[in-house]
Amino acid sequence: MSLKNQPLSIAGREFKSRLMLGTGKFPAPEAMRSALAASGTEIVTVALRRADLSGEKDPFANILEFIDPKKYLLLPNTSGAMNSDEAVRLARLAVAAGLPNWVKLEIHPDPRYLLPDPIETLAAAEVLVKEGFTVLPYINADPVLAKRLQDVGTATVMPLGAPIGSNRGVRTRDQIEIIIDQATVPVVVDAGIGAPSQAAEAMEMGADAVLVNTAIAVASDADRIARAFATAVEAGRAAYEIGLAESQTMANATSPLTAFLDDEPALSEKQ
Repeated sequence: MSLKNQPLSIAGREFKSRLMLGTGKFPAPEAMRSALAASGTEIVTVALRRADLSGEKDPFANILEFIDPKKYLLLPNTSGAMNSDEAVRLARLAVAAGLPNWVKLEIHPDPRYLLPDPIETLAAAEVLVKEGFTVLPYINADPVLAKRLQDVGTATVMPLGAPIGSNRGVRTRDQIEIIIDQATVPVVVDAGIGAPSQAAEAMEMGADAVLVNTAIAVASDADRIARAFATAVEAGRAAYEIGLAESQTMANATSPLTAFLDDEPALSEKQ
């Protein structure tokens, strides 16, 4: 196998970067734009409730003006939707406003933990897939739901590593491993990734990509941490493609001493 990371393929489209970025929580849109460039990402998700879809150049909802659609795939997300009807309506509005028919499907009515609603997510996915949307659903790390969504025709599944914005890492590792094992579409670990090492861990497990937002947006140097995440994702993917050394319960010397000691008398005799 080539040592060069293989491209990410979603719905027949290839991407060199396996790092997706969110656009919330940045102190200014200029900082967001700079971090996107530093990360090398090619897929950028934007909350539709924060975007100006009216064409009236709302100065408080102008985030789309700072994202070059020729450079990035804009992935509208339905964050804030309380049920499937709201999510479907938001997705339709995005397409009507000229955004791609790709959608990150998010439905989390619980304001405290922001955990995705599995029943409403599946219902919305069924409608959107039938309407021709490329659907990337954000879900709990539920292998049964992931399989159901794949059967419906979603382009990916996006299980959470930990609650949104928690920076707690891959707390759902065991379930994500099952999802990866059963996957017929790319698996993107979304939410909870708070450190480059955690992104690398997800990639080493076999995840196809990770989506990061808070950890980059709130950093004191967003550009530098974005580059660190990009490097970590590449390293983690390379480790997965190459294969990690098998772990063992006992020590196994890298430089055996036995042969060296056995040869020592012979060396003394020659002298």
